[in-house]
Amino acid sequence: MAIETVQANRKLDTQAGRQSRIAAVLLVGLSALTAMVFAQVGDGDAVFRLSRASDAIVLPDLAVPAMEFNYIAAGVLAFLGVRLWIRGGSGRISLSLGFGLLLAVAAFLVWATVGKAFSLTGMLQATVVRAVPIALGALAGVLSERVAVTNIAIEGMLLAGAFTGALAGSLLGGWGGIAAAVLVGGLFGLLLAALVVTYRVDQIIAGVVINLFVLGVTSYVSSQVFQEYRFLNNAPVFRVISIPLLSDIPVIGPVLFQQNIFVYGALIMVAVATYYLFYTRSGLRARAVGEHPRAADTLGIDVYRIRYINVTIAGMVAGFGGAWLTLGLVGRFDENMTGGRGFIALAAMIFGRWHPVGALMAALIFGFADSLQQKLALLQTPIPAEFLAMAPYLATIVVVAGLIGVARAPAADGKPYIKE
Repeated sequence: MAIETVQANRKLDTQAGRQSRIAAVLLVGLSALTAMVFAQVGDGDAVFRLSRASDAIVLPDLAVPAMEFNYIAAGVLAFLGVRLWIRGGSGRISLSLGFGLLLAVAAFLVWATVGKAFSLTGMLQATVVRAVPIALGALAGVLSERVAVTNIAIEGMLLAGAFTGALAGSLLGGWGGIAAAVLVGGLFGLLLAALVVTYRVDQIIAGVVINLFVLGVTSYVSSQVFQEYRFLNNAPVFRVISIPLLSDIPVIGPVLFQQNIFVYGALIMVAVATYYLFYTRSGLRARAVGEHPRAADTLGIDVYRIRYINVTIAGMVAGFGGAWLTLGLVGRFDENMTGGRGFIALAAMIFGRWHPVGALMAALIFGFADSLQQKLALLQTPIPAEFLAMAPYLATIVVVAGLIGVARAPAADGKPYIKE
């Protein structure tokens, strides 16, 4: 037993050392890019607007000397990279890498904005908005995988929620669209639970089947029915709700307290899910089912029932997230309008280490990448728009590549349970 423990520790040390070296090379590479490209802008300032003319409290613009800032950023990135290489696997790799990536993004923004003005508050507000479907999809994944059900069907559930929200919203109004989207998402969650819990279908295959089924049905109806009966695809869009006093706080107010019902709903759901999973008896049982279902069954916990409940609720959460695309954004459904957000949500769930708050933080990173590429297109940077559109998916690759450290899934995740 002692020998196995020593071997396991050596394996972890080796893996940590390898990740440390990869992160170090990445940081040094970013340092070279910052010094040789981003810092070569000549004399000039990058102006970031912190307030809008309509804000109750107007802050002055933030002017950043572009060349000086980027040279300093390059030096800090090089220091972090060399430090990681020397220290090897010791220390917190994710902290150094996270700060380095944040600094590199800041240097890129300064380079893109030099000689121009850029609304930083507007981009942060768009970041929160665009993080909503990813955060809710990641939360659906957390609720499922905490009871050991791998939920590949998040993409399909989001798409079903978007489609149902548009159709029901056109007929019943906004709140009717939300209710219908949540209901349909829950039905697909129930279907997934039935396939993988009762009939023990391979969880990956079951998720892919649901994704393909939803994509096929919604694409057909969108092209054949909505094109002819356009009144079925004309849903109302929920307006922004400003919270008194809090919405007047500079920067933070517009970002957090001038949003629509989907943003507030996502924040509430993350808080409720965190309390449920980590501070209630039911949440303890759910996590026990995900870690060691046989031991939980021995203690009298109904493993099948808990998996059914959690996966169904996960589908309802994803349905609500999908409704954001239609009822919270554009008011109509377009074919495959989720654009892979369900799979990005899975990466956010892993990045967040299967924790609701961690998943939300990860979703904000992906939302930032999504909003960044759209805002930079307005600045007419020399980078082609196609490369800017790749930003959210590049962020996903970085996360899935494991550069943020080792994340351990629930022990029984993806494994069917057969009651003896």
